[in-house]
Amino acid sequence: MSFTYLLINVFIIAIPLALTFDKRTAYHRQIPAVGFATGVVSACYLIWDVFVTARGEWSFNGKYLTGLQLLNIPLEEVLFFITVPYSCLFIYEVVLFATTDRFCKMSTPVVITAIVLLAAASLALRDQGYTSKALASCSFFLTVAYWLDRPLLTSRRYWTWLAICYIPFLLVNSVLTALPVVEYNPTAIFGLRLFTIPVEDFFYNYAMLSFYLLFYRLRRKSPES
Repeated sequence: MSFTYLLINVFIIAIPLALTFDKRTAYHRQIPAVGFATGVVSACYLIWDVFVTARGEWSFNGKYLTGLQLLNIPLEEVLFFITVPYSCLFIYEVVLFATTDRFCKMSTPVVITAIVLLAAASLALRDQGYTSKALASCSFFLTVAYWLDRPLLTSRRYWTWLAICYIPFLLVNSVLTALPVVEYNPTAIFGLRLFTIPVEDFFYNYAMLSFYLLFYRLRRKSPES
């Protein structure tokens, strides 16, 4: 039994959890919205996780796990879909507190082109399971966001938030893929990596984090309410 992956989850959530009641962000007031976003998006990604694990597209190294499982995946992996949104949505509140928003220009043809190119790439690489699904998830997010929350895509706060979130992503995923806690089937990925991180993880995390934020914004309380 090892607590490595469990401790990684603790590392992810420790600071946001400690600052939940900080008056500057008042993150505690947004817990219902956090729960809503986590419930909707994490349920979808857990289904994805169970499916691709069963297909053998990725697997988990028992050397770094407690051995406890839920839905045939490690308990630590389930916790990952709680600690990550909690922490990343906290970062969004910090960005809201620390910055003023401006909106960049993003025309409809640009968004549609991105959607089509990502979908086409997903189809072209359909024999590489993880690659295809990661690209498709980005195309799907852009489609949903374009119809539900178009201002999100043009918000500089959104892109700032993403850039900040990729800092802990690089740190955590480097550990997960270097030990490795998560192992990828070579036939399911393109094979290009940044250090030890498969390039697919960047697309996967973009869509996942963005979906969390999209659903969070649907229920988030304004400071005045």
